[in-house]
Amino acid sequence: MILDLHAHSIKSDDGRAKVDNYCKWIRARDIPIDGFVLTEHRQFDFESDYSPLAQEYSLTILKGSEVETEYGHVLVFGVTKGLVDEFDFSSINVPLSKVIESCARHGAVPVPCHPGRPRVGMSAHLAEFGIPKGVRIVEIYNGGSRGQEDQVAQDMARDQGYLGIGGSDAHIVSHIGRCATRFDAQIHNEIDLVQALESEEFEPLTFRS
Repeated sequence: MILDLHAHSIKSDDGRAKVDNYCKWIRARDIPIDGFVLTEHRQFDFESDYSPLAQEYSLTILKGSEVETEYGHVLVFGVTKGLVDEFDFSSINVPLSKVIESCARHGAVPVPCHPGRPRVGMSAHLAEFGIPKGVRIVEIYNGGSRGQEDQVAQDMARDQGYLGIGGSDAHIVSHIGRCATRFDAQIHNEIDLVQALESEEFEPLTFRS
């Protein structure tokens, strides 16, 4: 099963894509993914119900979050109400250690995203803050990466022994599915996704030319 693990809708402050338009684009263009995860910036969207769209287009549509830490941006999968109470998702400077510890307590998975990107990527902060404890997975294929950003991420993952995922980081419809992650397991909900990530049975994919 192939999922794009990093996408943004109009719920994010800089997102310009409606979720139904992502679905239409995937089917119209035969994008080779089975679904996607909406990781809205600095929030978790408890309100939206995408199950009718998921059923209509035979896609898996899940929700996560993208939070901001001193090490850059971090995707969080498996968000619960309890986790949201642990730290301020809307903050632009949540301690990464707090995110990692809170995720461990609440059965969620934190994944630093676009870690090769200046300023908002983890690699840009290693010299100042050191290697963070508790990181197991990072995003090594990002559909919005430029230049050598993905290569920096891959080199860091290799050097530190991190596993890698892929996500499009789509903010507009035509970018969905540029990068993704293939799982051995079938994934129907956020619990399945967390279990699949913890199983380590996955591989990152890129469809960029």
